[in-house]
Amino acid sequence: MARRKEVVVSALQFACSDDVASNVDTAERLVRSAHEKGANIILIQELFEGYYFCQTQKEDFFQRAKPYKDHPTILRMQKLAKELGVVIPVSFFEEANNAHYNSIAIIDADGTDLGIYRKSHIPDGPGYQEKFYFNPGDTGFKVFQTKFAKIGVAICWDQWFPEAARAMVLQGAELLFYPTAIGSEPQDEGLDSRDHWKRVMQGHAGANLVPLIASNRIGKEVIQTEHGKSSITFYGNSFIAGPTGKIITVANDKEEAILVAEFDLDQIKSKRHSWGIFRDRRPDLYKVLLTLDGSNPSS
Repeated sequence: MARRKEVVVSALQFACSDDVASNVDTAERLVRSAHEKGANIILIQELFEGYYFCQTQKEDFFQRAKPYKDHPTILRMQKLAKELGVVIPVSFFEEANNAHYNSIAIIDADGTDLGIYRKSHIPDGPGYQEKFYFNPGDTGFKVFQTKFAKIGVAICWDQWFPEAARAMVLQGAELLFYPTAIGSEPQDEGLDSRDHWKRVMQGHAGANLVPLIASNRIGKEVIQTEHGKSSITFYGNSFIAGPTGKIITVANDKEEAILVAEFDLDQIKSKRHSWGIFRDRRPDLYKVLLTLDGSNPSS
């Protein structure tokens, strides 16, 4: 009988302080706990080294960025990944000469750094003013061959774009990972995107027949702005969805969590092939995606 390609994935969820050492300690503690639960690939939330500083435009916050090479948190996670034999995507604020990126380094189970992905879609709205800090990513959508699976990793706002998920799966991604920082909307207390956020990503999983892992933070974070204090209450709800989009396990909106799920990737691959969605694609008809935009359908 052929050997089954099984993998155990995990999504972590915790509240961040604004102290790097404390947050990295928390991340390591939860990674160790996920490993004890059998996890092979462990996802930490977006920009977990501190508060989500993009609530305001403040030049002092650029001091939080560090170069990719010899980044202390990445080096620490390389050591941890090698010790435990797990894969860890590591989100960080990257300084690259005069450019800055919202980036993620993919650490393999032997501690090898497989490279980085730079966030492609950069939001700009009340409470989420990322365009002030981050250049649009220049890596393109990528997949990484890890010890346990070929994975695609995108970041937060990327998760609203089905093109990103499809691009990664077309390159062979067997699992999709999305580290995230999302919660309340400072300009509209009545707006709650939590369920919308989950449904969109469930659609990516179902449309591509691949499992999807999303990690979000919790807690209320208050940032001093030029107009007073701004706060976001992050709604957690980290989750793992199966290849039909069904949520297998989900966290709540207040508690630290370690989610774990196991998948047979060979079985999922057979289902994906038999379903026919990639066989029946029509790239010749999709050229319209390169010529039309939402503002001018006749362009």
